Amino acid sequence: MNAVIKENGFSPQAYARTGGVLYLIIIVAGLFGEFFVRGKLFVPGDAAATAHQIAASPLLWRIGICVDLVMQVCDIPLMLIFYVLLRPVNRNLALLNLLFNLIQTAVLVANKLNLLMALFVLADAPYLKSIDPDQLHALSYIFIKLHDHGFGIGLIFFGFVCLVEGYLIFRSGYFPKALGVLMQVAGVCYIVNTFTLLLAPQVASQLFPFILMPCFIAELLLGLWLLVKGVNLAKWQERVRRS
Repeated sequence: MNAVIKENGFSPQAYARTGGVLYLIIIVAGLFGEFFVRGKLFVPGDAAATAHQIAASPLLWRIGICVDLVMQVCDIPLMLIFYVLLRPVNRNLALLNLLFNLIQTAVLVANKLNLLMALFVLADAPYLKSIDPDQLHALSYIFIKLHDHGFGIGLIFFGFVCLVEGYLIFRSGYFPKALGVLMQVAGVCYIVNTFTLLLAPQVASQLFPFILMPCFIAELLLGLWLLVKGVNLAKWQERVRRS
């Protein structure tokens, strides 16, 4: 076999394995923040109970925010890795994929301010004494709901990431075509979920979390494939020579 074509001193396998580790960290961090922090402390439809839960566990709430930010930090090098791995297929689409992902990450990072505000209005601060506690509870609840919608808006852009990325993976020849199809299905699910949340929130509550199950499966399989299998080096070399 010919010598492995390298990119800035690293083989595509090194990029793929690093990407697999980062992807799995992102998945674990996302599940932790959503289900083990907000899922534990947020009480749907009950602002007072939610406020008491958060006020009783402020450190856990802050840990959840920090873990979310770790997830977004990991997303930055992962964008670059996917760009390097997929640009032999189509450089412009690989760049478009990176740009969609960059906007998604920027929206999600800014959205963390809503979670901080949900905590700030429950603080025992003198400047909050003039506001009725029930109003503060309602404000905290509203900020959490705003975070949910901000997260959904970010996922619109990630839905297009999955569509473009899935197409590039399908066409690459050095990744399984099935992974590309699964990622495109995930992209459709993300987009449908968010627009349903914005246009018909009652329907969205019935669809969640079932509509996101294909997304979880697709991303988990992609992360594991990158980590365990990486790229088909012979087909990678062939694609690079052709491009």
